Amino acid sequence: MDDLAGFLRTRRSRVDPAAVGIPADSRRRVEGLRREEVAHLSGVSVDYYVRLEQGRATQPSEQVLDALARVLGLDETERGHLHRLARQRRRSAKSPGGRVRPELLRVLGLVTGAPALIMDHRLDALAGNRLAGLLFGRPMPGLNIARHIFLEEAEDGLYADWEQCTLDVVGHLRLAAGKHPEDPRLASLIGELAMGSERFRRLWARADVRARTHGLKAYRHPLIGPLQLHQENFALPDESGMELLVLSAPPGSPAEDGLRLLAGLGADRGDGSYPPADARLRK
Repeated sequence: MDDLAGFLRTRRSRVDPAAVGIPADSRRRVEGLRREEVAHLSGVSVDYYVRLEQGRATQPSEQVLDALARVLGLDETERGHLHRLARQRRRSAKSPGGRVRPELLRVLGLVTGAPALIMDHRLDALAGNRLAGLLFGRPMPGLNIARHIFLEEAEDGLYADWEQCTLDVVGHLRLAAGKHPEDPRLASLIGELAMGSERFRRLWARADVRARTHGLKAYRHPLIGPLQLHQENFALPDESGMELLVLSAPPGSPAEDGLRLLAGLGADRGDGSYPPADARLRK
């Protein structure tokens, strides 16, 4: 799904030669740095670096990887991704799986004033509270955020900042592919998205990686209208690859009023259409 050679090529093409002390050359034909320039700046032989980009060199040392990360200007997330890609042939990470623990489902049920859900590294929603179901307009088990954004939602749909959301999703899936290169379900999802979305194909080719942490998320709910919520991602400390995601609104804000109205609309409908947090989950 992802490989060290391809990642190095995409990162090399984005480095401004002037930023690393290489004078501008009007005859320059390549975008970014040349292979020999990366090799020289990293302190490795040109032949060895060429073999890295061709996938013929295995097990580069930590020192070489650190030097490449420095020359290519990688941030912390990209640096970690580079090291994981280099270790893939030595140790393939076991793909996490299984069910959500009952204790976590109880915690999820305690979140009543904000949409909250538990997601895995594939962006599958494994469980959600009532407000999450009302926000997305569907049951949580069975929802995949990446599929929802790229294959089900239009640019004028639920996600007000659709283009930014697509960048975040692809960056997350790239990161997940580096951590779990032998996960067949993740590979199948990526293939499905590539077949069904031209934008996904273009973004995937860029090889960007992004870690999901926190930030503002803007939605356009068909019944409530605009909702600007703050997203917090809490990685669960059990190596399951799962995260608790909570979408909250500041006290007294229009978004808080919107969530209260959304909850009220659901109550008025008396809908049992969205399963409670302790619904049974698929594996």
